[in-house]
Amino acid sequence: MKRYPLRDLQWLALTTPWPRPAEPTWLLVGEGGGVWKSTPPQRGLAMGSPYEDYLNPHKVFEHYNFTKETPAPPDTPSRQAASAFIILLCCAIILENLLVLAAVARNSKFHSAMYLFLGNLAASDLLAGAAFIANTLLSGPRTLQLTPVLWFIREGTAFITLSASVFSLLAIAIERHVAIAKVKVYGSDKSCRMLLLIGACWVISLALGGLPILGWNCLGRLDACSTVLPLYAKSYVLFVVTVFTAILLAIVALYVRIYCVVRSSHAELAGPHTLALLKTVTIVLGVFIVCWLPAFIVLLLDTSCPVRACPVLYKAHYFFAFATCNSLLNPVIYTWRSRDLRREVLRPLCCWGPRARQDRGGAPGRCLLPLRSSSSLERGTHMPTSPTFMEGNTVV
Repeated sequence: MKRYPLRDLQWLALTTPWPRPAEPTWLLVGEGGGVWKSTPPQRGLAMGSPYEDYLNPHKVFEHYNFTKETPAPPDTPSRQAASAFIILLCCAIILENLLVLAAVARNSKFHSAMYLFLGNLAASDLLAGAAFIANTLLSGPRTLQLTPVLWFIREGTAFITLSASVFSLLAIAIERHVAIAKVKVYGSDKSCRMLLLIGACWVISLALGGLPILGWNCLGRLDACSTVLPLYAKSYVLFVVTVFTAILLAIVALYVRIYCVVRSSHAELAGPHTLALLKTVTIVLGVFIVCWLPAFIVLLLDTSCPVRACPVLYKAHYFFAFATCNSLLNPVIYTWRSRDLRREVLRPLCCWGPRARQDRGGAPGRCLLPLRSSSSLERGTHMPTSPTFMEGNTVV
């Protein structure tokens, strides 16, 4: 029997050579004797094109075979149980952030710059949960059945949602700095600017996450490939982590300046509600850094380690799973820190309870009607939380 080198990948054709009248079936034989069914490389693109391998499923196996100890882990019962748990966790992420988005959309009190940016962060967290579900369902042995273009889409969505979260945090920090340090008043004519800023966050995120599929990858250059993300170039991973780190450092610097302004020259701004809102967004930033810092460190280690030299890189999925918890915690922070938002978020859940149906004569939909005045819930007990409303303008 002919012996192949350990790292060699052999294609065994089960039908006649090219051209073929029908779609053939190929077998991939890799390390350890593993065999995967696949389709032959697509040859629709011109030779020499940088995108000619995008529809070639052999490339995904080749890159995983080069960078990892095993091309794909077996689909064991324990792995299936872990995948089911992750999917349930992501469903909770989607539900939580959907409730936050619904609360921000329904109550006019939350139609201010601060809450619109928090809603944008909730939208990115919601999409992150959906992207992680797709990533989980297409991981393991199913990874080797993907073409490079599908692999880029699978991983690119995760990078896009991460980018949107980082830029949303930057937008929130800028808004807080303008509102507190500059004592800026936002009127109704400023809403277009806020929407444009939110749109810019997503456009930049799409551009940043789409760079690999546009050509910044390591197809045809195995020595330049990342171990954690075998089709991404190490230079791209280093660039993304550097950009995110610089943005987070800028956000921290903005919050330090805000605290200095509030505590010194603008003592009149250091009211309990202003400080409470400032503490909320600071907690959101701190939780983001705590959740994502281990993953960023692993990615930085990946850019400097030779192939198969750092075993910890093969456990990177644990760090990314921990990072996903950030999307689960953010809605908890919003509702825990804001009494108004907490009531608005929990109101739909209370409407379908047995007590609500009894109180409303079996018509739970009535309690979903928006409040006539969001501050009326708290009138006479405490002042409304920032932002407040004065003469049709939102002062934040």
